[in-house]
Amino acid sequence: MQDQCTQKDIRICRDCSQKSRYCWFNIEMAKDRVGKIRSVIDGDRMTICSITVFPEFERQGIAKATISMLKQTYTEIIADRVRPKAVRFWQKMEFKKEQGGNYIWTR
Repeated sequence: MQDQCTQKDIRICRDCSQKSRYCWFNIEMAKDRVGKIRSVIDGDRMTICSITVFPEFERQGIAKATISMLKQTYTEIIADRVRPKAVRFWQKMEFKKEQGGNYIWTR
């Protein structure tokens, strides 16, 4: 079994090099970039359009630790158009199903 990371192992850094309507974040662990987030921020609400953990870093709890950290910053997080294979993850993270395939968490 691989080691599970915790929130203290993860850094979420805004990627200002991306020029788009989305807010991009890099997910880092130690000195490695292990994933990325594409989102829309509106005050204390974050809509996650996509969250990706790179294949070589999967199954280490990185996405779970990342979402837990985001819950400390935002009062509402929307997982936009969740794919069927990701539904279980969002449910485990205490997100509730909304219309249109979105899942939402509120503090």
